[in-house]
Amino acid sequence: MGREANKEFVVREDRCFGCGACIALCPVNVLTLDQRMIYVDEPNCTHCQLCIPSCPVFALELQPVAD
Repeated sequence: MGREANKEFVVREDRCFGCGACIALCPVNVLTLDQRMIYVDEPNCTHCQLCIPSCPVFALELQPVAD
C-alpha cells in the first residue's frame, strides 16, 4: 500500500502521551519521540498504517487533507 492521495498521517496531540509503541513498527522511521509526544515526518510517511493498531489511545490517524 502506497501513499494515499489527498490524505495525511496525523498524531492527535490531545491523545498521544508518548508511550512510543508506534515507533518500532514504522518501516521508514518517520516517527520520533520528543518530550512525551510523537511527531511524524509526514512527507516521508508511506501511509502503510502499520503503526495505527499499536496505539493504545487511538492517537494515530490517516485523514483527508484539510483544504
